[in-house]
Amino acid sequence: MTDAPLKLFNSLTRSLEVFEPVHAGEARVYTCGPTVYNYPHIGNMRAYVFADVLGRTLRWKGYALTHVINITDVGHLTDDADAGEDKMEKMAAEKAQSIWDIAEHYKEAYWADVRALNIRQPAQWTVATDYVPQMIEFAKGIAGKHCYELDSGLYFDVSTVADYGRLARAQTEEGEGRIEAVEGKRNAADFAIWRKTPPGETRQMEWDSPWGRGAPGWHLECSVMSGEVLGFPFDIHTGGIDHREIHHPNEIAQNQAHCCTNGLDDPRNSGARIWMHNNFLVERSGKMSKSSGEFLRLQLLIDRGYHPLAYRLMCLQAHYRSELEFSWEGLGAALTRLKRMVMGVERLQQRLEAEPAGQADMSLYQIDEAISDDLNTARVLVIAESIAGEKKYAGDRLNAIAECDKLLGLNLFGLTRADLRIRPKSATITEAEIDTALARRKEARAAKDFAASDAIRDELAAQGVEVMDGDPLGWEWKLS
Repeated sequence: MTDAPLKLFNSLTRSLEVFEPVHAGEARVYTCGPTVYNYPHIGNMRAYVFADVLGRTLRWKGYALTHVINITDVGHLTDDADAGEDKMEKMAAEKAQSIWDIAEHYKEAYWADVRALNIRQPAQWTVATDYVPQMIEFAKGIAGKHCYELDSGLYFDVSTVADYGRLARAQTEEGEGRIEAVEGKRNAADFAIWRKTPPGETRQMEWDSPWGRGAPGWHLECSVMSGEVLGFPFDIHTGGIDHREIHHPNEIAQNQAHCCTNGLDDPRNSGARIWMHNNFLVERSGKMSKSSGEFLRLQLLIDRGYHPLAYRLMCLQAHYRSELEFSWEGLGAALTRLKRMVMGVERLQQRLEAEPAGQADMSLYQIDEAISDDLNTARVLVIAESIAGEKKYAGDRLNAIAECDKLLGLNLFGLTRADLRIRPKSATITEAEIDTALARRKEARAAKDFAASDAIRDELAAQGVEVMDGDPLGWEWKLS
């Protein structure tokens, strides 16, 4: 069933490569997780849908998967380029709450979104503050050859490792302009390993270190947690494409220093065999940025009546390396597509007793070829839909769709049509009232009293209920 070689795009080499595990039969994956200072927006969550599909694929291909996702609760500054205030300290001050309470609240909110999107639980969640002693030891191990100390902290000298910035392909003045300007830095791209607490200040999260009381740098955290849990080199490191420019090149430099490895012509010297990045979710109104104050959260989609798995399907319709434009129309189309797939499974299940299983289904080879082509979920979706309409035994088709859903994670065998009809938060009319009105309308139409039928339809429309006459999905109504 799984004969096609799994080909994945390696951002470090900018090429498709056949996956060859570092440890036979195993797949070890690290995913850059959220900084829990605010709710994740839907663009953030695209990264975890992508990582989930990768993990599902590796398992489907027969590998024993160890997948780690980190939780950053310290060290990430308001500018990804190692500048500004600590995001956690800043939010705690704004909310007048303990930084630990802030971290716990937003960590739980992120996990709620993970569950809503049917993202698998990883083998381990690593929380940054649990690894600070290991971070200090890691920094001590590389400080002598690769770091220097300034009044503000311990800095990594990027000139001490080969091929710095190869992942980003952005060793230009423009690229370096995003890096923090700190007096005394040897190179514009040098970055903080340890940030000292400024004199006269006290942070809620700070620790003693050989370089003074302070906190670890954001880049250090991921190097330490990935290496501690998975060991260097591990198989795959994932993250959003925004990490490809600064955060991941800095991780790689630290990994090279720690492992005493050479240049990046051998990708394993980076700490991971393959680096994978999903592209941006684009939203034209500008509501994807948390700095705007009001941004697109998964809960907002639910509040407007969209099932969260419609957003997951929307992500799967595009290749993870392509930009995906968000629109409410596109989300509505994804919800309709999901409804059709769920109803297709329901129809096949109803026919199952009358149509026993036949022979092995050749569509499994098509599924394997599609997902093995750099996680081509768009093709797997089309295959799943085409299987539902084929003239084969219902049991065979259901088995093949189930294989697709192991990869897609749309819960096609657990959802019902009723699950997908979510009440918008603003709706005041009850479903019982809608059903009663629709029953009256059916009676009026049967009696050819079209004036009464139209009046009931107008009453419902005034309360935000769209009656969907002739809807091929048989949905009857929706709340707008």
